[in-house]
Amino acid sequence: MPDQRPKRPSDSVAAASPAAKRARDPSAPAFPTYRDAPDLPPKIRLLCEILASSAPDVDAALDDADVRVTSSDVEQVLRFSYAHPRAAVAFFRWAGHRHLRHQHSPYSWNLVVDLLGKNRLFEPMWDTVSSMRTQGLLSLATFASVFSSLAANPASSPLRAFVELSMYGMDRDTPALNSLLSALCRASRLDDARAAIPVARAEAGTRPDADSYAILLEGCEAAGDPHVAREVFDEMRHVIGFDPANVPAYDSFLTTLISSGSSTALMDAMDYLAILHRQRCSPGEKFFRAALAAHLKARELRGAVVLWNDFVVRRGLIPDKEMYSTMIMLQGTLGHPEVIVEYLDEMTFDGVFPDADTYNMVFQFLLKGRKLREASAIFSEMVKNEFWPNEANCSLALRMFLDTRDWDSGIKLWKCMLENGLPPLEESGNMLVSKLKDERLPEACKYAEDMIDRRIKLSSSTMSKLKQCLMKVYKGHIHDHLLRKWKAH
Repeated sequence: MPDQRPKRPSDSVAAASPAAKRARDPSAPAFPTYRDAPDLPPKIRLLCEILASSAPDVDAALDDADVRVTSSDVEQVLRFSYAHPRAAVAFFRWAGHRHLRHQHSPYSWNLVVDLLGKNRLFEPMWDTVSSMRTQGLLSLATFASVFSSLAANPASSPLRAFVELSMYGMDRDTPALNSLLSALCRASRLDDARAAIPVARAEAGTRPDADSYAILLEGCEAAGDPHVAREVFDEMRHVIGFDPANVPAYDSFLTTLISSGSSTALMDAMDYLAILHRQRCSPGEKFFRAALAAHLKARELRGAVVLWNDFVVRRGLIPDKEMYSTMIMLQGTLGHPEVIVEYLDEMTFDGVFPDADTYNMVFQFLLKGRKLREASAIFSEMVKNEFWPNEANCSLALRMFLDTRDWDSGIKLWKCMLENGLPPLEESGNMLVSKLKDERLPEACKYAEDMIDRRIKLSSSTMSKLKQCLMKVYKGHIHDHLLRKWKAH
């Protein structure tokens, strides 16, 4: 068969090493190498090492290795050789000539196009595309790579490549347009992406579809540009109308609005949400998450509950831990601790299991809301699931349990703190003994002695208070016993 292999890059191409390119252009990509894949087969690793060795004659070094390669081997080696484009192309040619009868897989060809383009070696990239065309191997995946590489270079025009698709026997259809738009948006060239639509319509009669506008709106979201997002949304309404299936577009649009930081961001997003609802359309989970966070920031409970009922109760969206935490935080912050336990129960029902942070947040809100019975129940559930209160909650809970004479909960908490070394042990232990001494003097003495034995500092003030209580009931000898131990430690 005729030799349709890609041309060997020139010496100037070889000089454009990835390290040199990154020194000139910090935005140049850092490519993955075989060193990032410790489980590579030995043969693949050997071939990658040869390509990375800067051998003056790659073909000779590969011949000396004396290994047989398959199409799959070529694909693996190319994937890890982006940082060595000259050597990678030489290997591709060598493998085709020595082992594969020039019958490379379409994926291998696409990898060569991609690695050349990603290294901004556009002339050999186009030569490779021409060779692929001759063999009938071109696909939209090939040009998706071409568009991506050209879009990443500000001096290049992927739109021109789209217009010239017919020269390579490729259709300038809507999927190709969407591939172009996606490449431009990923490269933060939103203006160029928007400008591509009228050019594509004029040059090739290509019309955008719902995916086209979803891509543009995702680009607006990435750019954080609500003004352009409104323009794209209005254009989408005019060109294709409303479509309940176009959730990604609505999701990106409303997320862009609500995340803009504007003083009217929340109101604007909710106004557009109402418009969508009237058209039986809706955004998705991404907007719901962002909207909950915005309501929390604005301390707007009513709107958050409406959203929750709409997305979760009516549409059946399964919230994740972050969403539940946001609602718990909002309800607790605005003084509705009695409601947050319901969210905790719903989490478990939905298979979203609370972690230590969630439990501590609920525990704290219940304590501050003086819902001590519920707080005690949550504490028991925490311990059962092997989660522990944090330092602030230990201190607050123990004080509140003891102040309300809930001795059982207080003692249970103290034992948990002891068993797991939870701070603040010294402060809490002295508090426990001081609170117990008036109504449960024997237990106060027991825990005081235990603290001494554990070398947890019992303060002289606490010892003095114990002495007074013990002397009143003629138990001074118990104090003397504790005092001897206390002095010994």
